[in-house]
Amino acid sequence: MELKFNNGKFRIMQIADVQDTQKTSDDTVRFIREALKMAKPDLVVFTGDQVKGYGFYLMGGDNKKKVTECINKFLTPLDETGIPFTFVFGNHDDEQGVSREELFRMYKLYGGKYCLAYDADPALTGVGTHNLTVKSSDEKKIAYNLYMFDSNSYVYDNEGERLGYDCVHEDQIEWYKNTAKELKTANGGETVKAMAFQHIIVQEINELMFYEFPFALGEATRNYDGKSYTYLPFAYNIKDGFLLEAPCPGYYNYGQFDAFVETGDVVAVFSGHDHLNSFTVEKDGVDIVNTPSTSFGTYGDPSTRGIRMLTINEADTSVYESEMLTVSEYVFGDGEHLTEFGDFSKGDAVLGLFEKDFFNLYLQLTDIIYMLTGIKM
Repeated sequence: MELKFNNGKFRIMQIADVQDTQKTSDDTVRFIREALKMAKPDLVVFTGDQVKGYGFYLMGGDNKKKVTECINKFLTPLDETGIPFTFVFGNHDDEQGVSREELFRMYKLYGGKYCLAYDADPALTGVGTHNLTVKSSDEKKIAYNLYMFDSNSYVYDNEGERLGYDCVHEDQIEWYKNTAKELKTANGGETVKAMAFQHIIVQEINELMFYEFPFALGEATRNYDGKSYTYLPFAYNIKDGFLLEAPCPGYYNYGQFDAFVETGDVVAVFSGHDHLNSFTVEKDGVDIVNTPSTSFGTYGDPSTRGIRMLTINEADTSVYESEMLTVSEYVFGDGEHLTEFGDFSKGDAVLGLFEKDFFNLYLQLTDIIYMLTGIKM
């Protein structure tokens, strides 16, 4: 199944952190189904933690059978619509004892021709790193490219103590650079613009959002390989959206983002992982975008749940449009949206919309203060 621009547009739906246990929430599936019906994307990208693996052990029984049922359930709306999809893994997907390799086979088996994911090079770190090309409307050339990275799970010290989350590794970055080079050559020397999708956000988010501290203070600072950051955020870098929890990037940084900047093809990198955040920041011409959880079965206020829609214009692939389909807007809509989502009421929706509007007002005020005083908040 080939991807291509339709009437000059290509629309991608990012679904982050479905992350339910062996029985995916009916509300989560309903949210996905209604979003697909309304937005009609050309491609769906699941960006990891589709399965909350560690929750399976609490229930007992055959984990492989249960995870199969879970995957089948949240993919059902795509099967019903015939919309193609791809995916990457998160840190929780394989924590129920079913390997990434076996999970990958499950997606391919259930998704059939609609599952476009593949493992570009099984020798690479992780499972399922790949890219998908999008042809021009006339199908004469490759007009766009989509990278899917397995950002892996956790890293440990020599004693087996967990240091933090993992990230995209050097061999995957080398694969990326080679792929971009091959596409550029095939495109007559012109760079093919691209987006990147992965579960764990790039480490550069720390320097954009938090004050660095000269040394580690244990639990009082957020500590990475050679760097420490406070929990005090500054908002002036946020282009849109909201920050409701500290992002959790990888402990190490092998230079993935620098490779994006140097290569010049990636316009934005999209992650999930941090369930309550929905923001866009920019560094060196590349957007770093966090999309909140879709799930009704995980931590946090349900009013933050959302699905991101991305629209690329064939006439200018260096830019894109981004829109959040939030559950609050579905519930508290104009009569065309749903009126209820299980226990999620109109009152909850009003509060969710208020929180989002209040944070946007805060961003505007900090921008004004910065312009008038030079003080960054």
